[in-house]
Amino acid sequence: MSVSPHSFFENVATQVPEPETCTHLTGADHVASLMGALRSVDAQVDVLDRWGRLLADVLCGESRGRLLAAGNGGSAAQAQHLTAELVGRYRADRPPFSAICLTAETSSLTAIANDYPADELFARQVEAHGRAGDVLVLLSTSGRSPNAVAAARRARQCGITTLAITGPAPNPLAAAADEAVCIDSPWTATVQECHLVALHLVCAAFDAAVLAEPPRVPSGPSFEAAQ
Repeated sequence: MSVSPHSFFENVATQVPEPETCTHLTGADHVASLMGALRSVDAQVDVLDRWGRLLADVLCGESRGRLLAAGNGGSAAQAQHLTAELVGRYRADRPPFSAICLTAETSSLTAIANDYPADELFARQVEAHGRAGDVLVLLSTSGRSPNAVAAARRARQCGITTLAITGPAPNPLAAAADEAVCIDSPWTATVQECHLVALHLVCAAFDAAVLAEPPRVPSGPSFEAAQ
């Protein structure tokens, strides 16, 4: 049965349960939670656009800087998603750019975890791979992951700009980063979903800056040209 375009959203519950009083969300609750949290993203679109332009400045600059990214659990997957968009492509065809996901370096991760304190998991890699002027993106739904906070502090010592995407503010990671986008939701899944939207907005702004007329870089090779 067809419904009017707005009927579903008009009937979504506006009062979403808090995690302290509810261990799960219904489908309607989840959608309502996401719609509410997306207001946080909408309020920070200008910041995310600026981040995309910053990445373009760094990765297209004379020193050809790089992006480092990290997170734990679901945020690790988000970090890897971001670096894949830059090494591969987001929408437009363009050259690849240097982007390293620190959570994907399994041999380094296990060696560091075996030989050093847990807080060094990302910080040591930041020190190894990062150079002054590079950019580090850290994702944490809580904003309280000790290894992410340690990485932000190490990045500052190395002259690396840290951009954090977190859950509700204030939190230690947002405080340690140079700038943060914080999603106002108590639900981890909702925060992660908004993080993906935020990352895509950064990628869109990056592509727009890189390929603006005149483009900073030539278009990437076509599939046919690679044959």
